[in-house]
Amino acid sequence: MVQLYGDERIDFLLAEENMRIIQSESVFAFSLDAVLLADFTYVPKTRGKILDLCTGNGVIPLFLTTRSNVPITGVEIQERLYDMALRNIELNELGDQLSMIHGDLRDMPGYYGNDKFDLVTCNPPYFPTPKQDQKNLNEHLAIARHEIHCNLEEVIESCSKLAKSGGKVSMVHRPERLVDILTLFRKYKLEPKRMRLVYPKKGKEANILLIEGTRDGNPGLDVLPPLYALTDSGDYTPELRKILYGG
Repeated sequence: MVQLYGDERIDFLLAEENMRIIQSESVFAFSLDAVLLADFTYVPKTRGKILDLCTGNGVIPLFLTTRSNVPITGVEIQERLYDMALRNIELNELGDQLSMIHGDLRDMPGYYGNDKFDLVTCNPPYFPTPKQDQKNLNEHLAIARHEIHCNLEEVIESCSKLAKSGGKVSMVHRPERLVDILTLFRKYKLEPKRMRLVYPKKGKEANILLIEGTRDGNPGLDVLPPLYALTDSGDYTPELRKILYGG
């Protein structure tokens, strides 16, 4: 039996009710962003390997095991979240496919050297580091949401260095950072190839950006149709419902 701490709980992974995940409202609980990134990204099926940066409790690697049989490694800087990710691997008996590293994503290019990945995914902190008196009193949530340990350029530089030539880098972020992301992708030899904007509902501004680049790729960006999360009545749209629950 996997041990739980504090306010941790065990939830089902939305579409995959045979898989479970340890979460905590005060430490880490995955959001729609992670689900959408796992659905959006290219995934090598039977050959290659995947690295997930800012893995949190390992939610994206867990989702990706439903689409791929290749080895997947998550990297998490917070020891408490790293421990939660390890227990999620144990809970789902996925130790043969999943592994975790407790470390800083900025150190991973040096750690791996010439060992490169077919896919690097990342759900990084979105927001600039707040002033001291504005920081979330919860350290775990502050680090997950704000650029306290790494900024956007450091994230993209590390992703690029870890992806093999022709390999993919997939990220989820906020639409207001699109120009910064495109600029940094090109700076670090990642050619933007696919992107999609997610909207709360029709008539609202986009609030989620999904983007994928190819290391040393040729120019050419495909902008996918928009994804709307909710109908006018507030229900999940059929497309989002399919992503969340399958069928």
